[in-house]
Order: sequence, then structure tokens, then C-alpha cells
Amino acid sequence: MGVPEFYRPNTIYCGDCKDVLNKFPPESVDLIYADPPFFSNKRYEVIWGDGYEIRAFEDRWKGGIENFVLWMKDRVEPCRRVLKKNGTMYLHCDWRAVHYLKVMMDEVFGRDQFRNEIIWNHQILGQAHSRGFPKAHEHILRYTMSDKFTFNVDDPGLRIPFKESLVKGLKTDEKGQYYTRGRMTRKATADEIARGAGTKTYVDLKKGRLIGDVWSDMSFYQPKGEERYGYPTQKPELLLHRIIKASSNPTDIVLDPFCGCGTAIAVAQRNGRRWIGIDVSPTACKLMVRRMEKLGVTPPLVGMPMGEEDLHKLPPFEFQNWVVHRLYGRVSDRKSADMGIDGLTLEGFPIQVKQSEDVGRNVIDNFETAMRRRKTTTGIIVAFSFGKGAYEEVARAKHHENLDIRLTTVKELVGNNKTKLPEKPKEQKELGQA
Repeated sequence: MGVPEFYRPNTIYCGDCKDVLNKFPPESVDLIYADPPFFSNKRYEVIWGDGYEIRAFEDRWKGGIENFVLWMKDRVEPCRRVLKKNGTMYLHCDWRAVHYLKVMMDEVFGRDQFRNEIIWNHQILGQAHSRGFPKAHEHILRYTMSDKFTFNVDDPGLRIPFKESLVKGLKTDEKGQYYTRGRMTRKATADEIARGAGTKTYVDLKKGRLIGDVWSDMSFYQPKGEERYGYPTQKPELLLHRIIKASSNPTDIVLDPFCGCGTAIAVAQRNGRRWIGIDVSPTACKLMVRRMEKLGVTPPLVGMPMGEEDLHKLPPFEFQNWVVHRLYGRVSDRKSADMGIDGLTLEGFPIQVKQSEDVGRNVIDNFETAMRRRKTTTGIIVAFSFGKGAYEEVARAKHHENLDIRLTTVKELVGNNKTKLPEKPKEQKELGQA
């Protein structure tokens, strides 16, 4: 069985990682580093200001922390599906949500697959507080798929020199090798004390000491110089170097499902790994391409808004998905006999999609019936163009039945980052999504 055409390493995908990863084959990546937007309710997280990120930001916040965790779980589950049996996932989070996300990760991966909670102490300066201690760290949760996972324990990037005070306390054996003695699990006898109780643990001073789960040797939060791309939540490359070299090998595939400005994929490229970057923002995806071009790579960019000619050629359901997602909605669960509704906006407005030109009055009539069935007075129809009869029927329905039907052309969706939706009528406040 061949690899699906949609799945291609060294590619940038524009879209919600939940939708993109569901098109990937299972067990197809070796390492995942996920740095999703934090649960901070700060608008700076909407980095580029385009409609895609704005809608994603609002999605996470509706319903509070419970909704945020469910939003994350919907994206962690497909991450786990595409991770190989010897793979590892790192989830970067902050103090507001780490305890909730750990419970969720335990559910998805299993509690036995939790390996570390890494504390990244970045020591942000200039945060004077009169009511508490400055918050100067973030959390990185490390989970594996099984007990057989990649961890390059001897990599120099995971080693730091021994402190001089510790070296002075070491002993040497007859071969001149340094060692220390481990603790006894019970009280030692006088004879054992005389012999030197405890198991010998040899120390390789040249190799250095394996770092622990508190990383305080990367104290700067924001990257500097040429590494900085103006992304407020951008992480330093040094942090990603450590993660990628620890849990992957050359030619392995590194996935970043919330890729932002592309730090993870850039570091993966520098370290001889293959990679996949996903982000919901078209602006971020374009920046990633420019960043990778500086490394001598011109990656394919999949999922960007398309032109009208391309959209004409899409299979019907793919065209329907493109339109509904462009309106920041969700596609109808029914793939046939959808009763005149192909999707719903987040506000619950029905959407009908027609992959045709010169849509006429009959389509409007049928959509009115579907709207009445849903007991809503607001809806959207999308097509390549509409005939005179369609506009006349929309005007009649508005005047005589108070039905607010918006006719939107594909050209409008292609040409604008964000399509303004109709205002929700007062009587629809409680309708929500079906």
C-alpha cells in the first residue's frame, strides 16, 4: 500500500491540525513538538490578525477551561494516531492549564507513558510584582507511545559539565576511574561501613552529567538577532535543538502541529531530520516558507486559499469542506441527504454550498424550507454566481417572511481573509449549534 499523496514530509500545511492530521496515515511521524496557544485570554496570541487565527482564538475560549481542554484533546488525539510506536510527543504549556492538560494527556496516551514534566526556567526580567513571585517558567510534558522509545542519552546537547565541588567528592578505583557510591536501602552494618557500603556508580567526567528535568541554562525567552521573526510567543532555537536531538535520529520525521513562525521545522532541517509544519494562519505559513528558503529549502505549501479555477476542479465534498471552513464553520455530518444544509457557522447559521454558476430561484426556495425546518431566520448560500431570480427571491423572502439569506460568491471567499457574517437576530440568541 503506497503512502497517501496528501502526506508529504518536508511540507508546510495550512489548516487546522485536526483536519490535516486526519488525512495522514497512522504511525507516520517519529517526534511531535506541540506549542499551542496558551489559555491566557490575551489577544496577542492572535499573532497575524487574519480571520483564521481570530476564529481559532475565539473557539478555544468559548466555555472556559473545559472547552479549551476539549479543543486541545481534539487535536492531541490525531497527533497520537500519527505517532510511531517508538515515538515521543512534547506538549508545551503554561501554569494556567498544565494540570488540566496533563490529565487529558494521561487519558489519550495512558498514565504509564508519561515520562517527564520539564520545567523551562527562562527567567524573564523586568517583571516586578508586589503581590507574589514573578512567573518565570513554562512546562513541557513528555509522553511516549510505548516503553521502546528514542532517547539519545549520550548526545552532548543533553550533557553539562560536573560541578567542581562534586568532582572533589568522587573516589577513584585501581584503574583511576572516578566513581561514587549509591545509598543503601537499609541501615549498613559496621563491617559494611568499613568496606564502603553502597553500589559503585562510575562517572565519565569527559561526557558530563545528564541534564535533569529543570532547564535553566536557556534563560532568554525571546530569540535575538537573525533568529527573531517578530512572533511574540516564538521560542529560542536552542530549546528545540535539545528536544529534537534527544528524541529523534537523522532522517526521522519531526511534526509541529502549531508551527507558528517555524522554529521547530527550521531546527529539524538543521539537524538532518525530515519535518512537517502545520498552522492555521496563511500568514504564518508564508513566513515559514521564507524562513526555510534561507536554509536552502523551498517547501511545498498545501492548503492555502485557492483560486476560482482550482476550486471548480475540486471533488464536490472537498469543495464543500473548503467553503464551510472558509466561513469558519463545521461541515454537516451527513454526506448525503443533508436536507439542504451542508454546514453550520459557529453561531448556528446554516450554510448551503453549490459548486455551480448562475444559481437560480429554485435553490433559494429549497433553502428556505431547510431554514424553516431548523427554525432559524438567517442563512448563507455560497456559489460561483447567482442569477437574477435568486436575488429576487432573497428580496421577497426578506420582505414577506423576514428570512435573512446572504448570497456569497466564491470570489468573495477567495479574495478576503475574513468574510463578515450576518448579525445574529435577537430571536436566535439561544439557538446555537445543532
